[in-house]
Amino acid sequence: MSLSTLRRVGLTGSIGAGKSTVAALLRARGLTVLDADEQARLVTQDPEVLALLDARFPGVVTDGILDRAALAARVFGNPAALADLNRVTHPRVRERMGALESQAAARGERVIVQDIPLLFEGGLDASMDAVIVVDAPLSLRVRRVMERSGLSETEVLARDARQMPAEHKRARATVVVDNSGDHAHLEAQVDAALRRLGLDG
Repeated sequence: MSLSTLRRVGLTGSIGAGKSTVAALLRARGLTVLDADEQARLVTQDPEVLALLDARFPGVVTDGILDRAALAARVFGNPAALADLNRVTHPRVRERMGALESQAAARGERVIVQDIPLLFEGGLDASMDAVIVVDAPLSLRVRRVMERSGLSETEVLARDARQMPAEHKRARATVVVDNSGDHAHLEAQVDAALRRLGLDG
């Protein structure tokens, strides 16, 4: 299978929507899911990247380890700082995702799912054959994030506001997975999405 015939499916969703849970369900159904956040974590363990980040954001690297919370605090609400961070990390993440795609194609896989939180914001939906958007009501998403992270409601809402509005993502989706119910409801939604995309065989 060549890269040119590999079918790419983007997976995204707003904060607290349950995208990671859907990614796990897709893996359980035999699909290869490439996690952009996981690749970003690996990228920021690279000594070259750490040196660049330490030079731009002094104090966020200690003994060769990135303080992610400190870095997040430095770039949150600072578009120029975030742009500098993205210039360092995004090309390297895309390179790693591309290499994993090539490996999947070499194994003869027909489909790969790219799990990318800021898929639309980064314009990466243009390279996908289909896009799955996971969504849930804002109040439910806020409660989930507060419970798992310890952030306040105000902090969660601020993070949500910095992403593309959920209704815009839904409008641009090939298929929407609604995660407002229980796990059985979500599994049914995922199976229905795979049928719609012709990926249930």
